[in-house]
Amino acid sequence: MRRLALVSLVILACSQFSGCKGLHYGLNGATIPPEAKTVAIQYFQTTATLAPPTLSQAFTEALKDRMSSQTRLALVSKAGDLNFEGSITGYSTNPIAIQSTDQAALNRLNISVNVKYTCAFDPKKNFEQTFTRYADYNSSESLSSIEEKLIADINEQLTQDIFNRALNDW
Repeated sequence: MRRLALVSLVILACSQFSGCKGLHYGLNGATIPPEAKTVAIQYFQTTATLAPPTLSQAFTEALKDRMSSQTRLALVSKAGDLNFEGSITGYSTNPIAIQSTDQAALNRLNISVNVKYTCAFDPKKNFEQTFTRYADYNSSESLSSIEEKLIADINEQLTQDIFNRALNDW
């Protein structure tokens, strides 16, 4: 019974504030201007050496997927209410845990993305920032055999960081 009363109170409180102007809060914590209807995500070119040719497409699609699955915004090709553009600026692998004097036990794949975000309704939210994430892998595995999965994992982390910075004020 107390649970029903609490739910009713929450619904009542929400209905009292539904007519207010301001930011739209989604269930995922995103704060999207209520007048924003579209988002444009430009193709992120890879300027990093040694990066696989599929990295640009994989990252761009991951960011589009994140925005379409976690917002109500329609994806457009240009001039959205919210805009993301940039480039993949870093792609490297380095040993991180030395097993013996001549071999690493673990390697780390690092990817860096420079992102420029613009909001047509609130220029104070605009930013340009580099985001970097990594994934570790066992040195007994060749990078080429697990690269696709590592890139997918890193893209998941990067797109969440970008989403949080742009739409959650983190």
